[in-house]
Amino acid sequence: MTADGNDTGAAPDHYSDLDAVLETAWALLEAGVADRAAAAHTPVLASVDAGGAPQARTVVLRGCDRAARQLRIHTDRRSDKVDDLRANPNAVLHVYAPSEKIQLRLHADASLHTDDRVAVRAWEATRWFSRICYQVTKAPGARLDDPGDVAFDADATNEGAEHFMVVRLQVTTLEWLYLDRRGHRRARFSWSGEGWSGEWLVP
Repeated sequence: MTADGNDTGAAPDHYSDLDAVLETAWALLEAGVADRAAAAHTPVLASVDAGGAPQARTVVLRGCDRAARQLRIHTDRRSDKVDDLRANPNAVLHVYAPSEKIQLRLHADASLHTDDRVAVRAWEATRWFSRICYQVTKAPGARLDDPGDVAFDADATNEGAEHFMVVRLQVTTLEWLYLDRRGHRRARFSWSGEGWSGEWLVP
């Protein structure tokens, strides 16, 4: 390893093997769910608002099902992102892992879940300190005269469940970029009924 952090050793398997690229990408996402310190734990979710403008925000990755191609995040159903995704379910999730020097861009179709089995199971698995976020009395993004005026309904019998929502992202395309002094590598994987189809791209 050189002083600038570049690896001078043997190239990793994913440097020239598309199967290894796909394996590495999903492993990064799975680590993001299991490890709060992992880069993929807090990816960026991008959507398009009603005016056609892109919107992006950091979220917490709560679930990853490789076999089903599904990722899961939680949000307050009163937030602007919910309106964006309800009107246009096309979304992109962005991850950058600095230690691995890997960027992921995942194109996905978003589905919104409130009072169904998906939402109930996710809510039951949340911890008490996570539920506090959903007890805020005003919608996220609402105007305040003073930043200290945020109020919480601490006596809510449902602990804020009425504001809780699961956003499930069905991944349709996965783009991977690896930065390396030997030459960067970039690949794209598209899903069809027969599985993933991968191809190399110019970085």
